[in-house]
Amino acid sequence: MPEAPVRLLIADDHPIVRDGIRGMFAGDPGFEVVAEAGDGAQAVDLARALDPDVILMDLRMPRMDGVTAIRELARLGLKARVLVLTTYDTDSDVLPAIEAGATGYLLKDALREELARAVAAAARGEAALSPSVATRLLGQVRAPADPLSGRELEILDLIAQGTTNREAAARLFISEATVKTHLLHIYAKLGVNDRAAAVAAAFQRGLLPRG
Repeated sequence: MPEAPVRLLIADDHPIVRDGIRGMFAGDPGFEVVAEAGDGAQAVDLARALDPDVILMDLRMPRMDGVTAIRELARLGLKARVLVLTTYDTDSDVLPAIEAGATGYLLKDALREELARAVAAAARGEAALSPSVATRLLGQVRAPADPLSGRELEILDLIAQGTTNREAAARLFISEATVKTHLLHIYAKLGVNDRAAAVAAAFQRGLLPRG
């Protein structure tokens, strides 16, 4: 029996951009665009009504910006994962979005295949960062031979055991957003872009016990 398609909500204040994104997923049985929103407030309302799997969220929109919408979605406890899709990759855009609860951060110049992979990863609860965003975070957080903190090692160990961000947060008595922030720091310090690569790099450097 085939898997159900990933149900998408597109939130962007430019109709042409929404049309373009919808077109990128048209004809792919793995995805279904269930609705479009022109601002963050409408995105929250539609997410409550339609319960999508993933929301592609622009950041700079009228009425309610993307970061505020992400915080509201988290406050409401909705299951939808948020993948930021924007033209901005400055420090003041990236970190607030991730800390608010975004699962990933991609730029609008991403190729269709890259966007599809990122949406699928977000639906699984996995982080997805565009290379330029990962590089920016690396430059911001990483110092030469910057060691992982005790908390970062705890989180990395749990990730290596296969726990989700939510499960790791529950076991460590911290918020899921805090786990995501720690993961971004881990990625930056290890020079990687995702969970699997972080675990592999940690094993290679002897930061985690084998077996």
